[in-house]
This record gives sequence, structure tokens and C-alpha cells, in this order.
Amino acid sequence: MSNIIIPNEIITNKIYFIRGQKVMLDIDLATLYSVETKQLKRQVRRNIERFPEDFMFELTKIENEILRSQIGTLKQGAHSKYFPIVFTEQGIAMLSSVLNSPLAIKVNIQIIRVFTKIREALSENLTVKLDIEEIKKKLKNHDKNIELVFSYLDELMEKQDNKVERNKIGYKK
Repeated sequence: MSNIIIPNEIITNKIYFIRGQKVMLDIDLATLYSVETKQLKRQVRRNIERFPEDFMFELTKIENEILRSQIGTLKQGAHSKYFPIVFTEQGIAMLSSVLNSPLAIKVNIQIIRVFTKIREALSENLTVKLDIEEIKKKLKNHDKNIELVFSYLDELMEKQDNKVERNKIGYKK
């Protein structure tokens, strides 16, 4: 695609899983959009009605500390005194309406495409897992059926071994 401004891998590496959702940090989005973080936050605050809690939320102190330890490059106090704001996929889509530069729109489209690819990959992964579980269930049933057949064969062999000599009926010579 000729529209790619930033490699998809860079965007993918900036997606985190927090509170059960895939999100991106305000500082990372600001860098991708080539704006200052405070400008991004200012635009969001001016249009706060567009960003309900399922579109964006501020990290708690504990979440921020965990994130800092995962990233490993952020130094305490070297960045904003406020906790980061993270945006879900819907929040990122909404950012295009408040950050109206041509670059922001192009980057936004690319980010949404990356989120879509991730969702498709997870969906395909889930389908494969479900198929494997189905195969496992069938194999368990086959194992039970094979065990049953062997137990019947064992019973038949025991009956064969325990056969009692009977008096023959019929004409005797």
C-alpha cells in the first residue's frame, strides 16, 4: 500500500492490553500524529463529550507503574506529572474528528487498519482453537469406542478359553 506512512509493526508494538481492552497511550498517539501530547489532550478535553469511558480512560497509579515496568524506558518524573490517557479502538477513530490535520487522518486510518488486522488474526486463532477442541472431542470418543471393542474381544477370548466340553448330541457310531 502506498498510503503507509508508518510501518505496521511500529503501530502494533504500541498497542497494549489494559483492563481487558487493546489500547494505545496518548504519548504514542501524539508521536504518531506528529503533535505534542498536551495538544492531543487539549483537543480531547475540548471535545470530551465525544470520548466516553469505553473510548478512553486515564490509567491508575498501579496501572501506570506496571506499564512503566513493562516498557522499561520511561524514567520516573521524566514525563508528564499526570497519568497517561489510553484510547481504545473507538477512541482512536474518534480522534480523527478532533485532530483534523491531513497527517493525523492518514495515520488514524492506518492505526484502525492495524486494529482490524489484529482482530482478524485473533478471530482466526479462535477458529483454529475451536477446531482443535472439536477434534479432541472426537478422539476422546474414538478412544472410548476402541476400549469398548477391546473389552468385548477380551470377553470373547475368555469365553473361548473357558469353553466346557459338552456331551455331543446325535447318533453315535
